[in-house]
Amino acid sequence: MPRKKTVEKNKEEKKEKNKLTTIKFYPDGKKEEVVLEKNLFDVAVNPKTLALYIRVYFANKRQGTASTKTRGEVSGSTRKIYRQKGTGRARHGDIKAPIFVGGGVVFGPKPRNYSLKINKKQKRQAFLGALTYQFKNKGVLVFDDSFLTIKPKTNELFDFFVKNNLASEKKLIVLPKMEKNNLVLAGRNISNLKFISLESLNAYQILNTKKLIFLEEALKSLTKKYGNQ
Repeated sequence: MPRKKTVEKNKEEKKEKNKLTTIKFYPDGKKEEVVLEKNLFDVAVNPKTLALYIRVYFANKRQGTASTKTRGEVSGSTRKIYRQKGTGRARHGDIKAPIFVGGGVVFGPKPRNYSLKINKKQKRQAFLGALTYQFKNKGVLVFDDSFLTIKPKTNELFDFFVKNNLASEKKLIVLPKMEKNNLVLAGRNISNLKFISLESLNAYQILNTKKLIFLEEALKSLTKKYGNQ
């Protein structure tokens, strides 16, 4: 075999070997391999960025509405409860003092803003890092779009998960958009299964599941958005 052809063959074999693939499922149980975008599922995973994102995510979920009343805000008389001297007891002012039941609270919480910021570059790095982490842990799967038109029967979908050893795993199915369809109707009563739209998907949601399952259309949209960046 000429050297040029050998080199080309080696290049093709190397390219095939380096492809990122995962399993694509069909409702009838058929499986096939699909190729994933390297720019999405083969990037550097930075644990510090992931930790930062999750900290910001939870901080921004806090309402910060907890509020207590100080002795100046509690309803009650400002009269001195008994005279200063001669009673043998400790001296006190009014009944709203923090030492009394129903009195004000010292250094209690007041409404505040807990939100933190993370820049776009870090947010993107965390998102792609989470996808890569899931792929490396064999947590990324694909469902064919025909799953959207399956029978809305919970037991049939559950049986599908049992047959494919997915029943006990915590699963997150990523839909192109969140809307009522037969797949959602069939899966909404399965305890360890959740649905999310592609638009709402974030690094925390990706990491907080064992199996991240993309509808084929959602995966194509994700690849189109991030694949060429």
